[in-house]
Amino acid sequence: MEGRPLSEVLSLPVRMHGIELGRPVDAFVDPSSNRVLGFEIHCGDDARRFLPFPVACVRAGEIEIRSALVLIGERDLDYYRLRSRRLADAGYEQPWIDADGCLHEALSAA
Repeated sequence: MEGRPLSEVLSLPVRMHGIELGRPVDAFVDPSSNRVLGFEIHCGDDARRFLPFPVACVRAGEIEIRSALVLIGERDLDYYRLRSRRLADAGYEQPWIDADGCLHEALSAA
């Protein structure tokens, strides 16, 4: 994945073997490195789960995972909420993300 707007990534479905498991509703950012740690996913069973960024394969039309076991249960989601910042709290206006999960501010077209 090359750089792309994080808003675009957050609009993609999370799929395993073509089956949609859920959709991202937020990104968690490491406060010291400004890297995306992972995504909060709203799953088809109405549960919220954490998807670590390193196991997500962001493609053109989806976020692919190879196993549903990489989705961390709702009970443990608070661990990541407490140790990171929500994307909205990170202070970016139009962030984009690179292949390593680093956040960058969008460049002006001017």
